[in-house]
Amino acid sequence: MATRPMTSVITGDIIKSRSLNNPKLWLQTLKNALATIEKDHSLWEIYRGDSFQIEIKQVEKSFEAAVYIKACIKTIKGLDVRLAIGLGSKTYSGEFVTESQGEEFLNSGTTLETLKKSKQSLKIKTSNKTLDQELNLYFKLAAISMDRWTVHQAEIVKLSLEHPNAIQEELGKRLGINQNTISRRQKRANLEEVLELNNMYQQKISKEL
Repeated sequence: MATRPMTSVITGDIIKSRSLNNPKLWLQTLKNALATIEKDHSLWEIYRGDSFQIEIKQVEKSFEAAVYIKACIKTIKGLDVRLAIGLGSKTYSGEFVTESQGEEFLNSGTTLETLKKSKQSLKIKTSNKTLDQELNLYFKLAAISMDRWTVHQAEIVKLSLEHPNAIQEELGKRLGINQNTISRRQKRANLEEVLELNNMYQQKISKEL
């Protein structure tokens, strides 16, 4: 019997979504973020008002996708997001992502529930408990910075991920600010460390594939 390919799923929900009088503001931001990550709309869905799920077929890209979603949501003052990454083999592909089944969907969904209880904002679950313990420690440390991103810091993280090869001057022109301001915001957001963590994540996940 052929081995099913591994895939990844991010399940999340918006924190304090009801604090805004205009839900269209964050809803459109979330839709844009998910559509940027995955153009195939059948692979992501927003449900129950402020919850969502997206399949990331390039498994090693799942952490970067989670960081991007967080950055997008935190460009809106007062909002944040909980994100649970699940890895595994899909056993059934539904018409919509929320109808699909497999261990990655179970891992992601159950992990989101633990996030709500532990008040953490990012966690992963795979079939490798040792890997989970290591990555979740890194995520917990990274969240100390990411959870505190200001709107401006989140904005620069979002833009930096969208244009990974752009130099600071180019990013500055897009935002109408100078290179020094871009550099300062990237440093305060600990962007370099987040990208280093992403590289390590990709290497470790690739070994699991």
